[in-house]
Amino acid sequence: MAGTCYFVGRSHIVIVAILSKYVPVYLISMIKFIGGPALGPALGLTYWETVLFTISGMMTTVVLVSFFGIQLRHFLLRKKIIGKKKFSRRSRRFVYIWKRYGLLGVSFLTPVIFSPVVGTLLASVLGAPRLQLMVYMLVSAAFWGLGLSFVLHQVM
Repeated sequence: MAGTCYFVGRSHIVIVAILSKYVPVYLISMIKFIGGPALGPALGLTYWETVLFTISGMMTTVVLVSFFGIQLRHFLLRKKIIGKKKFSRRSRRFVYIWKRYGLLGVSFLTPVIFSPVVGTLLASVLGAPRLQLMVYMLVSAAFWGLGLSFVLHQVM
């Protein structure tokens, strides 16, 4: 029969509908952590679904950046995409937190103050051990993911 598509069936439509709820929470959590707990209830996700995809999104970024962050920084420096170092208010705040609280403080504050990309990249550049960085970021993501998702599910 001309014009009949045998590939798209009911099961594919269901999969697309399910993915259209989960993927946005996962992707936004990779870039800005607080977006996951905010978007989850708006898309009708349960509390645990929101927590799972929020933590998964952040940890995907942490793993990718911790393995490829330093290479990316060197590439950008060679291509002169990153200019001269500037002492901005934000960079001074990061250095203050790093010197005062170390990796534990940076990991704890990454989801709410820094983004997963920035926090992980800066911790990697400053020499944080990769495994320790991932463990601390996982604990931080779980803490903030559980807390923020709970609060935002109550509000929405």
